[in-house]
Amino acid sequence: MLSKLNNTDLKSFLDEKYKQYNNYKFIKSDPIQVPHSFSLKEDIEISAFLTSTISWGNRKVIIKNAKKMMLLLDESPYDFILNHSKKDFELFSSFVHRTFNSIDLIYFVKALNNIYKNHGGLESVFSNNCKNNSTQNSIHIFKSIFFKLPHKNRTTKHVADPYKGSSAKRINMFLRWMVRNDNNGVDFGLWKSIPTSYLSIPLDVHTGNVARKLGLLSRKQNDAKALIELDKKLRALDPIDPVKYDYALFGLGAFEGF
Repeated sequence: MLSKLNNTDLKSFLDEKYKQYNNYKFIKSDPIQVPHSFSLKEDIEISAFLTSTISWGNRKVIIKNAKKMMLLLDESPYDFILNHSKKDFELFSSFVHRTFNSIDLIYFVKALNNIYKNHGGLESVFSNNCKNNSTQNSIHIFKSIFFKLPHKNRTTKHVADPYKGSSAKRINMFLRWMVRNDNNGVDFGLWKSIPTSYLSIPLDVHTGNVARKLGLLSRKQNDAKALIELDKKLRALDPIDPVKYDYALFGLGAFEGF
């Protein structure tokens, strides 16, 4: 039984699976392909943030709709964020991804404009608010800054807050993309101001179920408390780069039916 493996054998098993899935072929079926279509730092991080925001449901549909968002931003997200006019939003009316619609997308553009013009950009907001060797406080502060402008209440549900009990899966995934440099061309490693050791795993159904089967997680809900428990276990296996095991856990669940 894999759940009975000692830490050394479990680490060896997960390291093997990490190497199997953390390679460039992973991009072909993953939403991370969308920010990979850009080269400018700000274009990459904005497209990554928007893509991760709608990353729930069918992966093919996520990719399709993320690409549609990029078209609405004239394939130049940073320039659009800084220089859009109200008239530009007319084309947004038909956009929808599950519960994320044009109202939400328009607000996200305005909020990102505020962050880049008045708060130093996405990296600055997250890196300036790390606490206790973790990015979870950064996510909490980010949400409060993000919703400083007038907005519909419905839009707030699209940015998670770990201090309200959420595992914040999509933002943790976004941070993994930005911070980790995997040397395999998948995660970008664009943000040098946040240590990889501060990152938390993007906890979802696949990673949660596999973690429980491996004895890494006992809590039944995929929430903030479960994330703290899993983070502790993964940091014991690799204190420098614990979220590399996201590839192992996700790959085992999504591709191997573990």
